[in-house]
Amino acid sequence: MTKDKIAVGIDVGTSKIVTIIGKVAADLPINVAGVAEVKAAGMRKGQIVDIDEAMSSINASLEAAERMAGVSVSGGYVSIGGAHIESQNSRGVVAVSDPDREITREDVRRVIEAARAISLSSSREILHVVPRGFAVDGEDGIKDPVGMTGVRLEVDTHIVTANSTSVRNIVKAASEVGVDVWGVVFGGFASSLAVLSDTEKELGVVMVDIGAGTTDICIFIEGALSYSAVLPIGARHITNDLAIGLRVSLESAEKIKLFLSQKPKRVILPPEEEKKAGEKPDEIDLKELHLQEEVKKVSQKTLIEGIIKPRLNEIFTMIGLEIKRSGFGGQTPAGVVVTGGGAETVSLSEAAKRMLSMPVRIGQPTNMTGLIDEIESPAASTAIGLLHFAKKEGIKSTFGGFGLPSLPVSLPLKKLGGRAFDLIKSFLP
Repeated sequence: MTKDKIAVGIDVGTSKIVTIIGKVAADLPINVAGVAEVKAAGMRKGQIVDIDEAMSSINASLEAAERMAGVSVSGGYVSIGGAHIESQNSRGVVAVSDPDREITREDVRRVIEAARAISLSSSREILHVVPRGFAVDGEDGIKDPVGMTGVRLEVDTHIVTANSTSVRNIVKAASEVGVDVWGVVFGGFASSLAVLSDTEKELGVVMVDIGAGTTDICIFIEGALSYSAVLPIGARHITNDLAIGLRVSLESAEKIKLFLSQKPKRVILPPEEEKKAGEKPDEIDLKELHLQEEVKKVSQKTLIEGIIKPRLNEIFTMIGLEIKRSGFGGQTPAGVVVTGGGAETVSLSEAAKRMLSMPVRIGQPTNMTGLIDEIESPAASTAIGLLHFAKKEGIKSTFGGFGLPSLPVSLPLKKLGGRAFDLIKSFLP
């Protein structure tokens, strides 16, 4: 892309819908122009369970982002998650078509299409076919074979698939509010584009995106995505544990969890006062949270050591088993990068290091300018990653390439029609 173009990323999550509008150009950071976060309705564990409520949430998030950016968008990339996401690696082989044996872009396209020809049930769709590496006449480790000379071209690819019904529901929910869906992107893959450095990918790294209802895992080996999985567990399970342990509502438990996860503001005191401050009781005051229940003071140690840490240990034990199942466990010296809203949970880094025995860092979106104050947090990784995906894939005018039929041209008109109807209705007695 030679000039700035508007790109839109809509992260459809279990607990929230995040829409980010930004300008993308080939060699420049993403310039964020509009951001909106709306509580998700009609979603459970990353999947739509009530399409009307989901459409309403997506529409509210999109309109708020449009107002902030001062533009009206026609299309964008949408994220998808859920335990139905699966992956496998596939190999494709073709003969070089050029009589002079020079490999062209068309040869690369053909070999990737050959790798794409895998056996799939009729209920599944291919989301991504990501090249891991090429081989020319048996020589492995080639990143880009275009322009090289050879007779036989091979490619190793990583293929991410999803349940067809889930994909179509996401597409329909976005299309009905006037968004032309350029592509459906696996949320974990999008997050990895936003938070991982090239060095980490080359060394080998595990990216873990902890959402409210699910946890996405992406493993990169030698710079390429090599394994993807989704676990049906997330940060909402910690909230549920707090609600049961304290006998409070889920809303109150969420407030307490966020309160505990805040970084305390450190005040420098004289040595004598510092010593006295160090002897303060373990209880924390919850009055300022204005909870509906009569919970005033609780033991911080009980909450963290007795409720939160056991659940974190369970989550990272499951992640460790998934890493072992992938077969790439010993090939990730860069360690684990944890992102997503759940990454801000208190004591998470300690639990991850203890259970996985690997270096751990909390990943935040990078390479951005503009309105970044609201999105400099792990919770925005997937939405920002969708803009990175748009930058990489290009701004499209039609939907395709994901195993789904093109959408009817008339769909975006529903949004305009609905607004016009509301305007006319407001003038009626």
